[in-house]
Amino acid sequence: MTITPVLSAGTVYGVLLNSKEEWNAWAAQMTEPPYKAPPKAPVLYIKTANTWSACGSAIAVPAQAPQVEIGASLALVIGAPAHRVNATQALKHVAGYVLVNDLSLPHASFYRPPVKYKNLDGFLGIGPKLAAPAEVGDPAAVRLVVRVDGALRQTVDCGQMLRPAAQLIADVSEFMTLRRGDVLLLGLGAHRPLARPGQRIEIRAHGIPALGTLSNSLIAEAA
Repeated sequence: MTITPVLSAGTVYGVLLNSKEEWNAWAAQMTEPPYKAPPKAPVLYIKTANTWSACGSAIAVPAQAPQVEIGASLALVIGAPAHRVNATQALKHVAGYVLVNDLSLPHASFYRPPVKYKNLDGFLGIGPKLAAPAEVGDPAAVRLVVRVDGALRQTVDCGQMLRPAAQLIADVSEFMTLRRGDVLLLGLGAHRPLARPGQRIEIRAHGIPALGTLSNSLIAEAA
């Protein structure tokens, strides 16, 4: 049964290079042209509304893309506007947490993720539940488990983020206002697994039943 997405308003922001392993994987290239230095601020991108897919729904994969990259993340749903908040107060602006699968076509870009690879229709699995902060506890203690057709493919340790949830909100809100209904992805692990049409992806947070299990199947795009 398809479950209605828990998101209905606001903007969804993804964040690159926030996990330590992802940063380390790209570190050697950060000093090369055109930037010649590591980024100082969070590297953000937007997942537009056409990407939203409910838990349980099928996501179409274009014929020219034999596989897609799985992006398991814990998302922070903003409940009160955050503008230049400090890290000690930042989590008070979070209404809850939700699991997401930030799908993309495989590509090599870490500063400016191309829209055409990340914002295809349906390329953001969401849900199934919005868990209250009290049900999740410390977001740094969350460990995401990714399975494809039942086989374990990845774990993402949210305690291994360069900017933990509170610091991430503080740093983003330093230069822009996060409004009620906005969603901020905590980050993605490195070496993200691939999946192809015909496979089923499941993401859950170990030991946190309030978040449920996010599941989506991949299908080939109709001609």
